[in-house]
Amino acid sequence: MEAVLGYVSATKEWAEKRRRPNLWRKYWQQETSKNVHFIGKDNIPFHTIILPGLLESTGDHYSLPWQVSSTEYIQFEGQKFSKSRRIGIYLDEAIELEGAEYWRYALISLRPEAKDLNFTWEEFERKINTELNDVLGNFAHRTLSFVRTHFKARVPQYDTNRTSEDGVLATLERAPESVEKRLEAFRLKEGLEQVLELAREGNRYLNQKEPWRVYKTDQRAAGQSLGISIQILATIAIVLQPFLPASANKISRSISGVAPAVWAKAGRCFVRPGTRIGNISPLFHKVSAKELRTRIEEIRNNRPLEAQA
Repeated sequence: MEAVLGYVSATKEWAEKRRRPNLWRKYWQQETSKNVHFIGKDNIPFHTIILPGLLESTGDHYSLPWQVSSTEYIQFEGQKFSKSRRIGIYLDEAIELEGAEYWRYALISLRPEAKDLNFTWEEFERKINTELNDVLGNFAHRTLSFVRTHFKARVPQYDTNRTSEDGVLATLERAPESVEKRLEAFRLKEGLEQVLELAREGNRYLNQKEPWRVYKTDQRAAGQSLGISIQILATIAIVLQPFLPASANKISRSISGVAPAVWAKAGRCFVRPGTRIGNISPLFHKVSAKELRTRIEEIRNNRPLEAQA
């Protein structure tokens, strides 16, 4: 009982520290308030039965859980997480191994939304190398670097009325809604998969149009495909924001005038010809499961025992 009521009391304590003691009511007693609970499946009864029962028993109006987003279990290389047995990985260790965006991508894309999951370093390597780096990072880098190299760092002229572009433009238009639907249902893994699928479509489009080859004989045709690719990338920068904000901002800053938080622009061709493309280094690098295992042991061996407790 005390555990679940702690959510209310913690909000009250937060409001008092802000010297606005009644602010907690905005979240727990306001008609329009919606509280969402992200939990593991073992806590479902506490959040769907016990907490609502306790709130209802007060006789006052409380906002009951509006949505309970539960996940299945995750294991660490075939074993249950255990602090005492040092099975698993601490956040400070994770950040020392790789940047936050790598972990955000891997853990969201592996989120056990439908079944239990076993985390392994090999699966982490696969997610980062073949998806984050080879799909998303590759599409961003090849598009931006080609524009900078062959079109004087300016978005080339493009035409959205060409019948030959109908397929890719239709995919672009549908993408934000596909991501949005998953986010509204709190299916974060599925939402991120939709972002990655748009990057895959961008890579397929570039491979089909081959602007690096066409440029030698028809610069306008090469510019057309690069102009459309920039539109795809600009939308990726927007819909990627909830998942990998730092990477999304890097892409946005490389395309002058793109505001990453303006969701309404996603799916449209809004980057004008002539827009300057800034410098951008490769967004991601590949990782090695073998090296990560070695490095985590080195990190732990170099720390005093009290820091590992």
